[in-house]
Amino acid sequence: MDDLTFYDRLGLPRDATHEEIRRAYRQLVLRFHPDTNMNKGETELFIDIQLAFEHLSDLKKKTDYDQQLPPEQDIISPLNIKTYYSQPSLVRLSEPQLIYTLLELTIQPDTELWVTSTPLNISLVVDCSTSMQGIRLDTVKLTAIDILRRLQPDDIFSLIKFNDRAELLIAPGNLADLKSAEMKVQLLQAGGGTEIFKGLEMGFSQVDQFHSSQRINHIILITDGRTYGDELSCEKLADQASARGIGISALGIGSKWNDKFLDHITSKTGGICKFIPDGGDIRSSILDELTRLGSSLSEQISFNYQTSPDVELSTVYRLQPDPSPLDPISPLILGYMPRHGTMSALFEFVIKEIPKNLTEYVMAKGFFNIEVPHHTVRTKYINRIIITRQITPEPMRQTPPGVILNAMTLFSIFTMQERAREEMNNGDFSKAVRHMENLATNLSQKGEENLAQSVLNEVAYIRHNQSFSEEGEKLIKYGTRSLLLPARSGEN
Repeated sequence: MDDLTFYDRLGLPRDATHEEIRRAYRQLVLRFHPDTNMNKGETELFIDIQLAFEHLSDLKKKTDYDQQLPPEQDIISPLNIKTYYSQPSLVRLSEPQLIYTLLELTIQPDTELWVTSTPLNISLVVDCSTSMQGIRLDTVKLTAIDILRRLQPDDIFSLIKFNDRAELLIAPGNLADLKSAEMKVQLLQAGGGTEIFKGLEMGFSQVDQFHSSQRINHIILITDGRTYGDELSCEKLADQASARGIGISALGIGSKWNDKFLDHITSKTGGICKFIPDGGDIRSSILDELTRLGSSLSEQISFNYQTSPDVELSTVYRLQPDPSPLDPISPLILGYMPRHGTMSALFEFVIKEIPKNLTEYVMAKGFFNIEVPHHTVRTKYINRIIITRQITPEPMRQTPPGVILNAMTLFSIFTMQERAREEMNNGDFSKAVRHMENLATNLSQKGEENLAQSVLNEVAYIRHNQSFSEEGEKLIKYGTRSLLLPARSGEN
């Protein structure tokens, strides 16, 4: 690491603030501390990180070090960032106000600088509880065998089965005897309960064992049931995975699994949570996720940010390449950058108060870290960004750009069913019904007649049972979420 500056070692720009230095170091400690990480060569890396922090966190040492640094090379990042706002300015109000910001990330089209693909380090974690018996598990088994046959020589793959306990069925890097591995998959049987933490924990240990910045490191969880009593352990593991740069995706089959819980777990790591209804195509859903990971260009993109004192980042929702809520905690993990296409996310800021004597208000500032393993010029890049609006005495009458207006319109449709669920949980059935009826009207106006009819069917169920049906609730949630997909957005 002799050619790297202390800033490079912490993944920071040279103008990093003391708070940014402290937060970057804390995140790297979670990722590389020898007590939790025994990977070869990374103990030395952790020592380098400690040395960098000791110098940059001490003002005198930092000043002396900065004076000795050669001028920074002007290297253009391959990551382009465009910013769109829901309103052209802010106005001082006596109450909190909302403003939306859409960040759109694209990659420079210098395709000759990339290799054809990034190798995978994948763990498939399969629920083998009693409820998976029959066509569900049979389909998963056939798909797992298909995956084994599709793996490339540089890919690393492991398979974990779990119910009340977890078992490593196929160890990573142990695919010399493909027929033996396929036989192990074919002999999978269902039985017992569902304890997701045991499966995730073993999947994490396998991916972490072979973790590399030269690979896409990811866990794919397949389940059809709820876990009980280990939710907090799963959350802590997701935080650990996020710190290590390991993503988690969840594919829920049927209607009995806990969508809020799995959404929460996956959002921490920039992964996705997908609903596969009974009778849905389990095989294509699993293979689509594998294809998505295989077409990724970079490691997880992170956004290290800090809001102004009277600003709250309340919600972040990734729109492209796969719609998903994100955990709005810095560093925010946006997920993998696709090789082709766009990544975009909608940020909802709550402005509680605007200080006096300001003509411009910085709502948030920070930087994006992107690591492209096989770029021939450089692998790590940092993009600084400031999210700001001017302050005017009166609202400026200006229509927002079409790209954010469209995103806000579709996002508002999605949040209608979220509000209906909240009202149902609070026992306000009449409000929930009204929101669902409004949702059906909006969907119909967008030409989504089938989904609108599903909402009306659910309204009838709510009126009769004073609750959502398990399947209808998920069908509407993930159906409205799918409206945010790039192709659908383009149509609207």
